[in-house]
Amino acid sequence: MPDAQHLALFIAAGLLLNLTPGPDVLYIVSNALRSGTRAGVVAGLGVTAGCFVHVFAAAVGVSALLAASATAFTVLKWAGAGYLVWVGVKLLFAKAPAQVPGFALRNPAYEPADLWAVFRGGFLTNVLNPKVAIFFLAFVPQFIAPETEHKALAFVLLGTLFNINSVAVNSAWAAGAGWMARHGAVQRGMHWLDRTAGAMFIAFGLRLAVADNPNR
Repeated sequence: MPDAQHLALFIAAGLLLNLTPGPDVLYIVSNALRSGTRAGVVAGLGVTAGCFVHVFAAAVGVSALLAASATAFTVLKWAGAGYLVWVGVKLLFAKAPAQVPGFALRNPAYEPADLWAVFRGGFLTNVLNPKVAIFFLAFVPQFIAPETEHKALAFVLLGTLFNINSVAVNSAWAAGAGWMARHGAVQRGMHWLDRTAGAMFIAFGLRLAVADNPNR
């Protein structure tokens, strides 16, 4: 593990990176706006679960293979792009949800969420993005000393720390969006927010589809 100074730098960099808006943040915010803070937090936990897949894959060398193989990168890239576009199209053409009688008294958002589906969506949004795999492969080793005996273990520990910190940031995104959902103007504009989120998901998908392997 790095010393205290480098560990603090690693934590700070990780927090800043998690604050950067992207498909994961958009997924968390859109679910929190639609179904409240709890749905947003669950979406964030799904994203974090996907990150753990990338961490362990990088630790055992799968991400290195992904970075080196143009075919593997392209296959995962197109799978991820297709999934993001599919989510975007669903939001773009979603009907305005009807409010469930009595539900607004407990949660001012439009509709209760299938939390397992929300978790699964966050997981897939993250795990199907090869750029996340390349990110972990490029970012984490910078904080592992060359003389470290068990580099794979150090990688897993640092990746785990990164992901634990991301839970707090993702939960903050969810809480902020959940707070916004309590306002009538946001509820009335939910139909258009869905379309905006859908267009952004499609844009993220198309951007991923044309992305080159950053390690090539």
